[in-house]
Amino acid sequence: MSRSTPNQYPVRLTEDQRERFERLTRTGKAPVAKVRHARVLLLSDRDRPAGPLPRDAIADTLGMHVNTVDRLRKRFVVEGEEPALNRKVPASPPNPPKLDGRAEAHLVAICCSTAPEGRERWTLSLLAGEMKRRGLVTSISLETVRKTLKKTNCSRGGRSAGASPNASRRGS
Repeated sequence: MSRSTPNQYPVRLTEDQRERFERLTRTGKAPVAKVRHARVLLLSDRDRPAGPLPRDAIADTLGMHVNTVDRLRKRFVVEGEEPALNRKVPASPPNPPKLDGRAEAHLVAICCSTAPEGRERWTLSLLAGEMKRRGLVTSISLETVRKTLKKTNCSRGGRSAGASPNASRRGS
């Protein structure tokens, strides 16, 4: 059996925290990850009646890696209760948006203008090509164009502004 490393971040819960964590683990009305994090902290508590469990025993009991147990203990001691229980919120989205407000406005303006010569209406590929031609973007997918137009509720040259072809007759 491997030797357990010493616990560098001892967890000490107050009565109030212990009560909240126990309620959280019993009710089942919280995300699973939050419940598991609360259980790690409860089992790591120095003032637990049976004493704190070593990290290997906690990891085996809860089916997680020992590094996760160590990371949760450290986050609780250093950052506090809230960061230890909840997931980190990313500071920014993983992929920044391709179109900013200015480029979106240009896309809508292109969409509302007359279609190119020989075309009855704008297609997504025509709109993407026009955005590249004007130098607004270096590259853009058809899906980005579609989502942007859907978000702005803009039609690509059709007669109705919405999804229903009879939108103008609804009130009659």
